[in-house]
Amino acid sequence: MNDESALRRELAMTLLTDLDPLIADLAADICAHSTRYASGRPVSRDDLELTLRGNIELALGEFGRLPGDRGRFEAVAADNGRLRAEQGMPLATVLKAYRRGGRVLWQAMADWMRDRPPSQQRLMGDMAGAVWETIDRFSSEMADAYRLRTLELEHRDASRRGALFEALLDGRAGDPAVAAAAASALGVPRHDRFVVVLVAQDARDPASPPDPGPTLETAGMWSFWRSRGETVAGLVRLGTQEPAVLVDTLRAHLGYRAGVSPAFTELALADQGLRLARRALDTLAPGRGEVAELDERLVHAALGTEPEIAERLVARYLDGVLSSGVEGPALLTTLRVWLDSGCSASRTAARLFCHRNTVLNRISRVAELTGRPAESGEARLGWALALRALELAP
Repeated sequence: MNDESALRRELAMTLLTDLDPLIADLAADICAHSTRYASGRPVSRDDLELTLRGNIELALGEFGRLPGDRGRFEAVAADNGRLRAEQGMPLATVLKAYRRGGRVLWQAMADWMRDRPPSQQRLMGDMAGAVWETIDRFSSEMADAYRLRTLELEHRDASRRGALFEALLDGRAGDPAVAAAAASALGVPRHDRFVVVLVAQDARDPASPPDPGPTLETAGMWSFWRSRGETVAGLVRLGTQEPAVLVDTLRAHLGYRAGVSPAFTELALADQGLRLARRALDTLAPGRGEVAELDERLVHAALGTEPEIAERLVARYLDGVLSSGVEGPALLTTLRVWLDSGCSASRTAARLFCHRNTVLNRISRVAELTGRPAESGEARLGWALALRALELAP
């Protein structure tokens, strides 16, 4: 055994014989430099001192190359990392505590070395390197285990949130325990203003589902999203926001077809929100990145549930116009704008940038082709419904 090895062994054994003052100094220094440790939550003072004792015993054993299980060094460091991850202690705070511990340990060693002969004091530089190498190894093992455990916990939490979200959408939140667990896991109250959004994925790129979450967060709205078959379902917490703000945000940034349910005030009603969001989505033709709010498309939704009725409406009220050849598109456009303008020829002409007489002539032509007088309330209602049904046609 050379001089340095003998000195390191003697130093380690000397400090190990009376650890209590060193542990007390270590704990005091760490708490003085960390409000988290000083608070005693989640790591109590007793827990901190117990951990410090185990770590210092191992560090001194490693430094002094004392007999023992060398593999236990890495195992204890990893156990420390996993425990602090489970306690929610920030990794930066734990690493800082390790650095503070190394500083106090080295100070204790330096104090002991002051009374040694000059020939031994010349070895302090090499010994300092050995101390910090030991601390770095321990810190590295701890940090690796901490990060791995954090990933495991995040995966577990994400799986639990996903399962409880599915329970909401499947209608199982009628059980108060399920509703309470879902609210806790998602981090939202059971009673607030919510909507469900259902987004149709691009079948050509199923591996990249849409994620409106970051955009909505920027707009001040919390949301949680989950893939469901060929769609992505999202629960959005409106709070004091109006649904129109959500719809406008989605229209501006989403780029996918989406249906939005009416607002509801109980988390347990998310399954109903999903059904209504589906009804809204079904009113949109595939391939068009539009966003439909159900309350804006109730007629479309009602017609969509009765495709035979929708077909009969189109056939009964618009067949003549659809069969009229090249003039058909202009007649349909004029009819739609005329009905939306309160059947005012002047307002329709202004919106279409044409003469009032042109509008009157086209409406007369529609009446002629469909065999219904333009003055008839029944005809106007039939035309309006048929136009909405036409939008649902493939």
